[in-house]
Amino acid sequence: MQILHTMLRVGDLNKSIGFYTKILGMKLLRQKDYPAGRFTLAFVGYGSEKENAVIELTHNWDTENYQLGNGFGHIALGVENIYEKCSSIKKHGGEVTREPGPMKHSKTIIAFVEDPDGYKIELIDISSRDC
Repeated sequence: MQILHTMLRVGDLNKSIGFYTKILGMKLLRQKDYPAGRFTLAFVGYGSEKENAVIELTHNWDTENYQLGNGFGHIALGVENIYEKCSSIKKHGGEVTREPGPMKHSKTIIAFVEDPDGYKIELIDISSRDC
């Protein structure tokens, strides 16, 4: 078995695709409208769905926004240079909600950003992580 994707419901599909592709550097892998169901699915990621877990962005045409609830935590992305990546994210209009720094009780360097719908994305500097 393998993890295939994580699904997030989004209010503005184009804005979300822009965030994940232009700010986080993912690629739009595929996108399809389902007119009978009044929704669109877009899959973004860093590589082929056959070899990588990806993110499914689900846009229900009749819903402008969602309540995130308190069960969802975050999506984690490994990055090569977290300080440079956070600088680039801010330069391109993204919001860094926790600047890079050590995780509590660890030497792993992390940061957090939020996507246009408020979903939290944890950035982990892969050269510093404990695992």
